[in-house]
Amino acid sequence: MSECQSLPLVTVLVPCRNEVRFIESCLNSIVHNDYPESRLHVLVIDGNSEDGTIEIVERFRKEHGCVTLIENPRQITPTALNLGVKAARGEFVVWMSAHNRYDRGYIRSCVEWALRSGADNVGGIIAAEPREPTLFGRAIAIALAHPFGNGGSKFRTSVAQPEWVDTVFGGCYRRDVFTRVGLFNENLVRGQDFEFNMRLHRAGLRTLLVPTIRSTYYARSKPLEFLRHNWANGVWAVLPFRYTDVVPVSFRHLVPMLFVGSVIASALVGLLFPVLRIVPLLILGSYMLCTMLTSASIAIRARDLRLLFVMPTVFWSLHIAYGLGSLWAAVRSARALFLHAFMPSARKAPAG
Repeated sequence: MSECQSLPLVTVLVPCRNEVRFIESCLNSIVHNDYPESRLHVLVIDGNSEDGTIEIVERFRKEHGCVTLIENPRQITPTALNLGVKAARGEFVVWMSAHNRYDRGYIRSCVEWALRSGADNVGGIIAAEPREPTLFGRAIAIALAHPFGNGGSKFRTSVAQPEWVDTVFGGCYRRDVFTRVGLFNENLVRGQDFEFNMRLHRAGLRTLLVPTIRSTYYARSKPLEFLRHNWANGVWAVLPFRYTDVVPVSFRHLVPMLFVGSVIASALVGLLFPVLRIVPLLILGSYMLCTMLTSASIAIRARDLRLLFVMPTVFWSLHIAYGLGSLWAAVRSARALFLHAFMPSARKAPAG
């Protein structure tokens, strides 16, 4: 048996919808990875794209026999992943985002580390690159890679050596993990990866983060898109609590909500007790000081004074939009719980 034939078959899942700007770069980095194409089973699960994405995937399908296109009528990521898992033939199942391009050794390294370590899930470091070559876009990419922006997420800030962690970006799963843990939670439009990895951890399985496994994410570069994305991320940091019996987030995901909530709550208390009006100012002042010091450090390291003025805006957009989204979701969830517990007549009838 040749070395190629002895390698495990790997199923790659690529959920996508309207990714015409990025899907070609993503698929090129997959089919030209150093893992033999004959040992790859690439499933592109498309959510009814309308921008030319399907045409690009069809071209890859004709040129590379390992590529298959699957329709995802629900158009959400967890459904796409579950369709892919059910169709998977590989010993390993690798989730690869259409927004990323992957280093040449990505797939082989994931498999080798899984076999070497006995890990049930292996992932790597994700670097951010701006979609547009603008100063604001560059600042966003820097913020996403900085602990002050990402809350210390290890797969964004990197680690010195392979480390056992709770979650990773994407992931290379042993196929039998889905038999033992179940599929992705289709109630979770976002955050399904973290929730799944928490269930994996609860089942006694292990996730390994390897710093030499790397990919690059095309980060949003326009201010309004960035705000909307962070609002939605904030919402889905809290809503998952309604749909799972595991803790679906880490504490760092809730910090922006606690910050925004403490400012609003202390301001309201200050209206009743004037002596306490200084509290929200102290909270905001401390945050502003941390933001300015972090921005100054970034500007000095990058030798670009402009970042001293742009980075604070990016950090504020990230933290406040995320925090407000989480706070809105918390209020909405509390209201739903109240109606469910005390006003049965106000409950919505099940669909269908």
